[in-house]
Amino acid sequence: MRNVEQLIEKIVKLFPREKFRADPFRILICTILSQRTRDENTEKACEKLFARYGNVFELARASAEDLHELIRESGMYRQKAERIVRVARLIVERYGGKVPNTLEELLKLPGVGRKTANIVLYHGFDQPAIAVDTHVHRISNRLGLVRTKKPEETEEELKKIVPERFWGPLNGSMVEFGRTICLPIKPKCEVCPLNSDCEYFFQKRR
Repeated sequence: MRNVEQLIEKIVKLFPREKFRADPFRILICTILSQRTRDENTEKACEKLFARYGNVFELARASAEDLHELIRESGMYRQKAERIVRVARLIVERYGGKVPNTLEELLKLPGVGRKTANIVLYHGFDQPAIAVDTHVHRISNRLGLVRTKKPEETEEELKKIVPERFWGPLNGSMVEFGRTICLPIKPKCEVCPLNSDCEYFFQKRR
């Protein structure tokens, strides 16, 4: 039986992504903006948005229409604008302007799923959390770490086998791995540094 801890450590070292610390509200909003768009588009939209609205109170007073041109590059900007304004207003009304620091409370915010909540917990509050997106879900199954159908199931299974100190870094590393080598279609298995540990690779070669 292979050593899961060594495999996870290998992934984190081979595909490092530096942890960032920022205001939890900014992380929350930028993560909402990142849904179904590319990183560079998210970054542009975030910069424009927070150049105009510096904090949760200013955003809570805005209308969704005020945000359209600022976040247009992120795609689905009308829906995201509505969601962002609603989130800002709820944080002001329910939590006095402070982003909640528990998974349970974060999941009560509109448009916030487990992935977004876990990113906020790790980067915004320095709490151990595994954010499972399509990359983490796909790669974990290909490697044979888990055998799951849904990201929520992947998160629960990974928590059982991955040491807590790797929970946060795992997302960034698997995202980088998934974008460069373990692609959704036509993964670059022959040049992958993890192919000797990968069930998917061995199945392909049979």
